[in-house]
Amino acid sequence: MTDAEQHFTTHADGTPTAPGRYVDVASIESVELVPGLLFRPVLGERTMLNFVSFEPNTEAPMHVHEEEQIVLVLEGEFEFEIDGDVRTMHAGDVAVVPSWVPHGARTHDTSCREVDVFNPPRRTLLEHARRQATTE
Repeated sequence: MTDAEQHFTTHADGTPTAPGRYVDVASIESVELVPGLLFRPVLGERTMLNFVSFEPNTEAPMHVHEEEQIVLVLEGEFEFEIDGDVRTMHAGDVAVVPSWVPHGARTHDTSCREVDVFNPPRRTLLEHARRQATTE
């Protein structure tokens, strides 16, 4: 069997655990925990995708959490810090933040749109994401 055949197999070794669904991200009610910083979380069974919008001159303060986080910048730019390493991230840039590693972000004169992937789902956004999933 080729790598492609293995990757795109149609042979199921298990039973589906839930039905698939489509999500209209624009219809998700945003959460604003810090002025100018909007979150729109989408919940899977074991993973969360969070659509994030930073207005200019907005800061997500340094923090830590149990969940692993992967950040993908979609448009604009922001300054991201991982445990003292500060970099300006642009569209297409990715950062990986393991559990309990201090990190934070800030915009200056520009806005930024990015996506966070959390595994397991980010506990502080879980209830909001569950409510949104039931209204789709």
